[in-house]
Amino acid sequence: MKHIEIACFNLESALLAQKAGADRVELCANISDDGTTPSTEIIQQARKNLTIDLYIMIRPRGGNFVYSKAELEHMKLEIETIKKLGINGFVFGILNKDKTINIEQNKALVELAKPFPCTFHRAFDAVAKYEQALEDVITCGFSTLLTSGTFSNVMEGKEVLKKLVKQAKNRIEIMPGGGLRSTNISELNQTVNANWYHSSAITDGTEIANSNEIIELKNKLQS
Repeated sequence: MKHIEIACFNLESALLAQKAGADRVELCANISDDGTTPSTEIIQQARKNLTIDLYIMIRPRGGNFVYSKAELEHMKLEIETIKKLGINGFVFGILNKDKTINIEQNKALVELAKPFPCTFHRAFDAVAKYEQALEDVITCGFSTLLTSGTFSNVMEGKEVLKKLVKQAKNRIEIMPGGGLRSTNISELNQTVNANWYHSSAITDGTEIANSNEIIELKNKLQS
């Protein structure tokens, strides 16, 4: 069975995603920063209105994925607070300055998030050596890796995505995301053969997901 996760930057998109048949929502704020932690209020509203799984982005700011001690402590506090809001998982990712996976810090957040599963997000696409980086992400205890295959979009990275799926050997879900649309999901799925796929389903330059696009994503993935 193939699944679709929709990245949503507001409550309206989350509700549209559920109605259109999405399997999971990744809730974020600040689309201009490529996603940061949403407010407690928005999380509560989303949980109240969604029956599908709800994953929450934990990211204190835009920019790089190397965090100060103070930022790391802030991320920990956010996880502890959001754990109590009925969510189903978390999304985050921390790198070292040399663009390797920060195993110590990621492990600490994964442990703190338990019993909820965690997705390592597209910080992965900045790593220098993706084979080693995948092993490090697995070591940290993540259940899913969201990546475009270290390229700017999934179609450019499809051969790396295929390699990552093979290397993972079901130890972690590889979830392609980044420029994924209904126009390319069939071709990508044929090459990569992942179980989960990720898209914002935004097609008009706004911050709102397109219901028809989500429906098309689902239909083409299941056909």
